[in-house]
Amino acid sequence: MRVFVLLFNVGTDNEGLHTLRIGDRDLVLMFEEEDDATRYALLLEAQDFPAPSVEPIDDQEIEEFCQSAGYYCQLIPQGFVPQSDAERLLLVPPERNVEETDWQLEAQKLRDEPAIAESDLEQIRRRLEGLL
Repeated sequence: MRVFVLLFNVGTDNEGLHTLRIGDRDLVLMFEEEDDATRYALLLEAQDFPAPSVEPIDDQEIEEFCQSAGYYCQLIPQGFVPQSDAERLLLVPPERNVEETDWQLEAQKLRDEPAIAESDLEQIRRRLEGLL
């Protein structure tokens, strides 16, 4: 079955999947209807979250990914009506975002690490000078 998930930075090295942190669990929302996913994405934007893309994906594929990554997934069926406070979180995004996302931390780490170690640069410089 095809479901819709929210992705950030689609097509980049920093692509990320929207998750909700509930207790100590990260939950991925799988929307049965594209309109519901789009509505949720707009609510995220209205709360100053980064703008997510609504992407179709096979439910088995996202469930396998969640299992391998240690995430949980929750199907939001068409016409879903929450029955508890916990279920209300599935329709209304939280009011705040994490300060730094996993992909932002990874990108910062890559920027902070030099592509070539100083000792390697020194060897390359000596070799080039030797060619002159």
